[in-house]
Amino acid sequence: NVSVMPYGGLTVDFARKVDANVVVRGLRVFSDFEFEFRMALANYRLAPHIEAVTLLTREEHMFLSGTIVREIASLSGDVTSMVPPAVAEALYERFNTKPVDYNPPVSLRD
Repeated sequence: NVSVMPYGGLTVDFARKVDANVVVRGLRVFSDFEFEFRMALANYRLAPHIEAVTLLTREEHMFLSGTIVREIASLSGDVTSMVPPAVAEALYERFNTKPVDYNPPVSLRD
């Protein structure tokens, strides 16, 4: 079973709190590898029983980052091709911005 949860503080402290034995992280570009490698080594020293697993991203998402998406959304740019519709809507609400030709997602449940 996999769970995705937000947290603050040290990753290993949160992993202990939720009784996790594995932490999964994503890699986009080579610089991510160096950072994640160092982070995994530090986490291993703090909690040797918690394993680190890294997954490579798909090519179409390789140069996409949360920082870039947030900046585009904050400047009224169109991020609908970069994130799911619900995420785009949440970003536009957060920054109180929308692209000129933005059409909000329509729920199929209504």
